Amino acid sequence: MAQICIRKALPEDAEEISDIWIVICAEREYSAVNRPFTPKQEREYLISLSDHEGIFVAEFEDQIVGFQSLDRWAKYSDSFDHVGVIGTFVLPMWRRKKIGNQLTQYSFNFARKHNYEKIVIYIRASNSGAINFYSILGFVQKGILARQVKIDNQYDDEIFMEFFL
Repeated sequence: MAQICIRKALPEDAEEISDIWIVICAEREYSAVNRPFTPKQEREYLISLSDHEGIFVAEFEDQIVGFQSLDRWAKYSDSFDHVGVIGTFVLPMWRRKKIGNQLTQYSFNFARKHNYEKIVIYIRASNSGAINFYSILGFVQKGILARQVKIDNQYDDEIFMEFFL
């Protein structure tokens, strides 16, 4: 297996992360995000994150091949500070190579160090691979948000899952 390095993203990683968004959004089937973030938007987002949040990148030979975001559930009240939300995005040729597992373990370690107790994720209902992946990690399905995603005039439900650290 290829040697993958997982680390916290820096603002200068914005262009490579944006390039991954372009690929993911073009697929139009795995993510609820349908328009890629520009390098400028991604850089601004990275800069805006608190010390308790992050984007974690998977690198192979100095190329970012995937990333996972960890954001606070809500920033308007500290009563939610123990809950984080994640999203995982891996380039097609790098899927099913345990990169998602490595990113998730890194994110979980980061989350524990920053006093998170629970992680949640929303997954498109049609993305059975992701639902299975998170189930294997121990996430539990808590509900379905009907017709939550609309891309190209097609609806998809979202599955809401949670994991207690």
